[in-house]
Amino acid sequence: MRFRDRAHAGQLLAGELQEYAGRGDVVVLGLPRGGVPVAFEVARGLSAPLDVFPVRKLGVPGHEELAVGAIGVGGVRVTNPLVVAEARLDLSEIDAIAELELRELERQEQLFRGGRPPLELQERTAILVDDGLATGATMRAAAVAASAQGPREVVVAVPVAAESTARELRDEVDRVVCLLTPPRFVAVGAWYEDFGPVGDDEVRRLLAVTPA
Repeated sequence: MRFRDRAHAGQLLAGELQEYAGRGDVVVLGLPRGGVPVAFEVARGLSAPLDVFPVRKLGVPGHEELAVGAIGVGGVRVTNPLVVAEARLDLSEIDAIAELELRELERQEQLFRGGRPPLELQERTAILVDDGLATGATMRAAAVAASAQGPREVVVAVPVAAESTARELRDEVDRVVCLLTPPRFVAVGAWYEDFGPVGDDEVRRLLAVTPA
């Protein structure tokens, strides 16, 4: 099975989350940029409010697709010790990467929200959505940042994930909903027919529409 595009994946994912539909305590949070088109369809399918939840991957220099960790709102930072050891990075190098990504995190938060305050998560069910999970570093940072805001439940919802990543995340959040955990994962984009880049303008356009 492959998804046509992120919208198709979000529609299918919404079908697996129907127990949350029509509930006043549910908030759908899309990880920028690729997670927002998926989250838009999830929010629409559940008649739930949509917000963006900025998180930035900390890529290994020269191999940026490999995540040494991630940062999230509220000063959250998580690292993958195995990747840190493999890449032979010391703390000062990770700090330098994090400082650069923090600037982009702050830029995204201002650009996508335009001064609008984030949705309240206290005592609500927060559904964190991305277009897929490889190492899961960015989603882990998002989960930590969301949990710090006092939600009743944190749900991770993705169309596809590496089997080991999905399994590990189940110990870190209240629930993981994933449509595909292929034995030969390769990469998130391999499971989409159209996995083109998502630009800032598309994210802003989707956030400006009321999915419900």
